[in-house]
Amino acid sequence: MNYVDGGNDAILAQQADRESSARTYPRHLPLAIRDAQGCTVTDMDGDEYYDCLAGAGTLALGHNHPRVVEAMEQALAAENPIHTLDISTPAKERFVDSLFESLPDAFSERSKVQFCSPAGTDAVEAALKLVKTATGNRSVLGFQGAYHGMTSGALSLMGDTDAKEPISGLMNDVHHLPFPYDYRCPFGVGGTEGARIASEYVENLLDDGESGITDPAGMILEPVQGEGGAVPAPDEWLREMRRITRERDIPLILDEIQAGMGRTGETYAFEHAGITPDVLTLSKAIGGGLPLAVVVYDESLDVWDPGSHAGTFRGNQLAMAAGEATIDYVLENDLDDHAAEVGARLRDHLESTGAGVDAIGDVRGRGLMLGVEFVDPDADWQGAGPHAPDGDFAAAVQSECFDRGLIVELGGRDSATARFLPPLVVSREQIDDVAAIFDEAVTAVLNKASRAEVPA
Repeated sequence: MNYVDGGNDAILAQQADRESSARTYPRHLPLAIRDAQGCTVTDMDGDEYYDCLAGAGTLALGHNHPRVVEAMEQALAAENPIHTLDISTPAKERFVDSLFESLPDAFSERSKVQFCSPAGTDAVEAALKLVKTATGNRSVLGFQGAYHGMTSGALSLMGDTDAKEPISGLMNDVHHLPFPYDYRCPFGVGGTEGARIASEYVENLLDDGESGITDPAGMILEPVQGEGGAVPAPDEWLREMRRITRERDIPLILDEIQAGMGRTGETYAFEHAGITPDVLTLSKAIGGGLPLAVVVYDESLDVWDPGSHAGTFRGNQLAMAAGEATIDYVLENDLDDHAAEVGARLRDHLESTGAGVDAIGDVRGRGLMLGVEFVDPDADWQGAGPHAPDGDFAAAVQSECFDRGLIVELGGRDSATARFLPPLVVSREQIDDVAAIFDEAVTAVLNKASRAEVPA
C-alpha cells in the first residue's frame, strides 16, 4: 500500500485493522505524522499542529532538535556500539556525568544509578524491588490520583481502580494515602489547611498500631501528578513527607518520569520544596526522545546482589548520546527558567479563558506542566464541594483544539482535565498561539452547548 499517497485515512485504517484494541491516542487524535520539527508536527494530509503532548513530555527539546540529531549522527558515524547491555562505553559514562551534573550535589554525591529496561514503568518496578530488598519489608505507601506506569507493580500504585481491576489478584500490598489535591481536597478544605491535615493524617496512620499497615518498604509519590491531571503537591507538604519518612526510616521514592528535566521550572520538581529523595525514577526526557530509564538512589540502599535487576535494552547507546545532548542543552540554556517564564504566560492565558466560564473549575500546574479541569456546573462532586468533573466537555474541547491545529491530551478524574506538555523550547509567540486556539475551542463548545439548549 502506498501510505504516502493515501494520506491520514489510509494509515489510520490500516492501523485500526492490525493493531490491538488497547491503542489509545489515535482514537481521539486521528492523524498519522509525516514529519515534525520543534513544537509542531505535520500530518499525511499536510495539516500542521502545535504539539502540546510531545510524547507525553518525552520531547524536552521538541522534535528533531539539531543538538540531539547531531549527537546521534556522530555516534553512528563513529561506528559506536548501538546496544551493550550494561557493559560500559564512553557514551554511557558521559551520559552519567551529565545526569549527575543535573542533580543537586546533596543527592548526586551519595548516588548510585541503575539502568533499567527502557520505559518509565520499568524504573518504578526497579525502585520497588530496590527498597523491598534494602528494607526487607513488603508494603508500599502510594497516593490517590497517582500514575506510575502500566506493569503489574506500577499499576498497583495507581489511584485509578478501573485500570488495575483486571489484574487485582497480582497486586502489591499498597496503601493509598490522600494526596493534597487543592481543588478536590480529600478533607474538604483545600489550601494550606488541607495540606496540613493530609500530612497529619499520614503521620498518625503510620504511628497507629491498629492502622493495619505493616512496616513500609517505601513511599512513592509524584511531586506533580501528571496523568492524574497536572496536580502539584504543595512544597510544605512535600517537606513534611520527607520529614515523616526520614524519621521512620522509610525510603522516599520520587517519580519524576514526567516532571523531571526542567519541565516544572526547576531541573527537578522536588527542588521547589528543597528536599532530597532517597530514590528518584527518571525516563522520558532524559533519553532525548529515545527509550531510556534509570533509577538514581542513595548509596545506603545499594544492597542487592549482582543481576538482581536487569533488562536487555538497558544499554541503548543512541538514547544515551541523545540524552546527554538533551541534559546538557537544558542546563546550558537554563530551560528550567524558560519553562517557568513561558509556563506562567500560558497559565495567565488559561486563567483568562476560565474567568467567568462555569465549565472551567480549575487551572493548575507548574512550569510547562499545566492542566485545565472541566466541570459540570449543575452537578456536585460526591455530593458536596466542587462541581463534578465533566469528561464529555473536555473531550469536546480536545476535538475542537485538534480541528484548529492543537494537540492536547486529557487526564485526571473522568479524563476531564486538558493537559499541556509542550516542549521546553516553545517560544512566547507559540504559547500565545496555543492559548488562542484553546480559547477558541472552549468558546466553540460553549456555543454548541448553548444552541443545543435552545428549544426548536
